[in-house]
Amino acid sequence: MSALATVNAILSRKGVQVWSVAPGTLVCDAIQLMADKNIGALLVMSGDRLEGVISERDYTRKVFLKGKSSKETPVREIMFSPVTSVSPEHTVEECMRIMTEKRIRHLPVLKAGKVAGLVSIGDLVNWIISSQQATIDHLENYISGKYPG
Repeated sequence: MSALATVNAILSRKGVQVWSVAPGTLVCDAIQLMADKNIGALLVMSGDRLEGVISERDYTRKVFLKGKSSKETPVREIMFSPVTSVSPEHTVEECMRIMTEKRIRHLPVLKAGKVAGLVSIGDLVNWIISSQQATIDHLENYISGKYPG
């Protein structure tokens, strides 16, 4: 585990399950799905083609604060598009840099143009914390003489 690990390693550990909605889905239905699945974003898909991403942040800024109705507004009107995505070969460090520069919290993972997963800022932070803990454990074992070798 390290910041040089690839997105593929994160997806192997977390799984590749993604939740999505169609562009014509009403915002209230998308928000309900996010609540039901305890997630912060959904991919917006037309068939197997990625069209955008909708997040709780999009709802609060583009529906609630603008006085729109979530029961009348389709996802296509508030989704984030064009989508910034990564490949399974991107590193954790590269993903953190992309998310910071673009001020986004979710990155779809595309392989040969098809959705292969989704990583969130939380996934990356958890990976880095686990990596740091593993390094600390190895160093403590080395210092205390418990290091194999």
